[in-house]
Amino acid sequence: MHLDPEHAMSINRRTFLHKSFAGLGGMAMASIAGRSMGAVATNEKAWPGVLDNALHHAPKAKRVIHLCMAGGPSHLESFDYKPELARMDGQQFPESFTAGQQLAQLQGKQLVARGPVTGFKQYGDSGLWVSDYFPHLGEIADDLCIIKSMTTTQINHDPAHAFMNTGSIIKGRPSMGSWLLYGLGAETENLPGYVVLISKPPGGRNPQPVSSRQWSAGFLPSKYQGVQFQSKGNAVHFIGNPEGICQSTQRQIIDEVKYLNAHKRQSTFDPELETRIAQYEMAFRMQSSVPQLTDMSGESQDTLDMYGVEQLGDGSYASNCLLARRMLEQGVRFVQLYHRGWDHHGGIKKYMEVSAKSSDQASAALIKDLKQRGMLEDTLVIWGGEFGRTPMGQGSGRDHHINAFSIALAGGGVKPGISYGKTDELGYGVVENECTVHDLHATMLHLCGIDFARFSYKFQGLDGRLTGVEHPHVVKDILS
Repeated sequence: MHLDPEHAMSINRRTFLHKSFAGLGGMAMASIAGRSMGAVATNEKAWPGVLDNALHHAPKAKRVIHLCMAGGPSHLESFDYKPELARMDGQQFPESFTAGQQLAQLQGKQLVARGPVTGFKQYGDSGLWVSDYFPHLGEIADDLCIIKSMTTTQINHDPAHAFMNTGSIIKGRPSMGSWLLYGLGAETENLPGYVVLISKPPGGRNPQPVSSRQWSAGFLPSKYQGVQFQSKGNAVHFIGNPEGICQSTQRQIIDEVKYLNAHKRQSTFDPELETRIAQYEMAFRMQSSVPQLTDMSGESQDTLDMYGVEQLGDGSYASNCLLARRMLEQGVRFVQLYHRGWDHHGGIKKYMEVSAKSSDQASAALIKDLKQRGMLEDTLVIWGGEFGRTPMGQGSGRDHHINAFSIALAGGGVKPGISYGKTDELGYGVVENECTVHDLHATMLHLCGIDFARFSYKFQGLDGRLTGVEHPHVVKDILS
């Protein structure tokens, strides 16, 4: 068999001696010295943050939970009350609003105004308007900060999710959860620092798929990527040892592999070695920590009723919200709950009710629960989708809309009981205090003690940032 010159050089006698003397001698020395290298590696932090002890300013939020209503919930049936749109229901939509504007599936079609398909009420001392689809969120209106002036650049689901998560539509960019974990690290050694859970409403519209690249670490070291837990059944597949493998034997194997990887790291600069070392150790620790985390039998019946959990671990959004609270308590830095089924091109009256009913109570319960436990003040909660919905009808629903949508924030240094920004009288475009996706990212980082302009990672000769190369701003008017 012919060997190429480089391969032949790699296995000659001198190369073998050069590459093996330190390894063989090092292993012998480590054995004599009680495997000190292995001990050092074992004590390394699983999720170190580059800003662990060097935050740019005092943080107000220590952790973030993103309640992602995947599919684009309608701002016109949630938080943006438009009585003028209700008055115009069924009439031709004014061309002055849409001329030259990008539409998704309504391009070139006759545009007819569609009024809100449900009522609105004012709640709390703040008087925030909330639709009848979200009575539980309405009850905690005084804890919410509603941004009504969100805009995005992407009109289709997958790129819009990518933009909301990474600040870019280019594949291979790190998600905001990965950026936060990279900067701050996590306060747990026994669970991933960034966890993702996915659910869908029973009886809801066929949901759009959610790609795993949405929680990718991109060009950051892969140890900072999100880890998806299963919403139903075992949270992590193969969490237990196979028959015949005891924990002490597994511990020995992991220590040996870790030792070899640590030795390799001394002569080779490869950040993925760090990932490999951390992941072996994390997998071992998760064998005991995950079953304890997902065993919610100790939760009181009052707590289960507050969230609306009918059956523990049933894969519902309610069950995921309760599990997310337990993760935050255990030191997970970033938790992302995807609740699919909000793509209401048709049947918006029916499916908006289904989607809202399956998420409203649990979303409000999570915020109340965090507040009761003294955690809301340093936990930033983000509720919202990737874009909004048109004030023009599409069949019996609404089309995708990028010129205006609403999100809700709570805790983590955000002013409670306020509404920020304003859309026009028909809810088509922003007329006051536009907030871009990059502005939202800059504000999130700021609340966590990070100056977005000074937070980057060198990639292909450029300083990669969550906030991109534009000039976003921190939305200081919503900060407490």
